[in-house]
Amino acid sequence: MAFGTQELVIVLVAFFVLFGAERLPKLARSMGQAKGEFHQGLADVKKAGDITEEDMERGGRTETAELAEKAEQSDVDIEGKNSRRSRR
Repeated sequence: MAFGTQELVIVLVAFFVLFGAERLPKLARSMGQAKGEFHQGLADVKKAGDITEEDMERGGRTETAELAEKAEQSDVDIEGKNSRRSRR
């Protein structure tokens, strides 16, 4: 069900009649922005899903708790250290 040349011309003429030639660029710009926001939303949802999957693989523990456990197993003293300092 692809659009042919004739259908595309009819749609363009309908846009010109309904919106006028001066409003068409604004309409196209806003449609492009909406498409970009939609794709950004999809990427955000995928990223959130990936983070949730990583959390589940760690057994529900936070990244900080996992690092603290690894440090304890390696006999590293983390007393008095905060997460901001350790990221440097």
